Amino acid sequence: MDMNAFRLDGKVALITGAVYGIGFAIAEAFAAAGATIVFNCLDQKSLDMGLANYEEKGIKAHGYIADVTEEEQVKDLAEKIAKDVGTVDILVNNAGIIKRIPMLEMSAEDFRKVVDVDLNACFITSKAFLPGMIAKGHGKIINICSMMSELGRETVAGYAAAKGGLKMLTKNICSEFGEHNIQCNGIGPGYIATPQTAPLRERQPDGSRHPFDQFIVAKTPAARWGTPEDLMGPAVFLASDASNFVNGHILYVDGGILAYIGKQP
Repeated sequence: MDMNAFRLDGKVALITGAVYGIGFAIAEAFAAAGATIVFNCLDQKSLDMGLANYEEKGIKAHGYIADVTEEEQVKDLAEKIAKDVGTVDILVNNAGIIKRIPMLEMSAEDFRKVVDVDLNACFITSKAFLPGMIAKGHGKIINICSMMSELGRETVAGYAAAKGGLKMLTKNICSEFGEHNIQCNGIGPGYIATPQTAPLRERQPDGSRHPFDQFIVAKTPAARWGTPEDLMGPAVFLASDASNFVNGHILYVDGGILAYIGKQP
């Protein structure tokens, strides 16, 4: 086997919202594999933070301000990247939000906001960058899904609905554009230790672990939270020529949670 199939040399990769956390780790892995890194964020403060984070890692990244829920802004983003950097070969739809609110207390506005960022934006960005991939004769789209693409849980109605929809959008992009040598797959992270999940891992005043932290560790065969680094290998695989016959698949990187019913009490 030619191990160069896992290289990304000469490829332009856009990872949305990759200022820190999961998106940043994926971008870091892509850069190590030879890709040119592009990311977007919502404002100048985030842009400056992102550029500083990449510089600290020795990565020359191209950053842009664009709201991925706004179709015209994403169209402009695609034109700017094509002009400044080149046609995007790899798109990672990573930008996302979560609102942990019991369903009966959640407003329709909050529900729509989550779906807009976590699902609609992935449609908008994919639509904007697919024509360039078609013209080039190849492309990779990786949607950051979730275990909530398969499971429900209290307080995350909007998130679960959006991530379940994203799983099916992934399969549909595969179905519609596979003949153009475009592969669209998803990564479904388990519970990952990021700033977003930090409140769920805070130590209690008595020094004990947060109840949710205890719950997740007990439900995970690996007996730990995942790290952003755990997603690097799967992401590089799905972005590389090594996965050219993998399409419409959701790769769950969850430490085994989805395979595990849990210990008997």
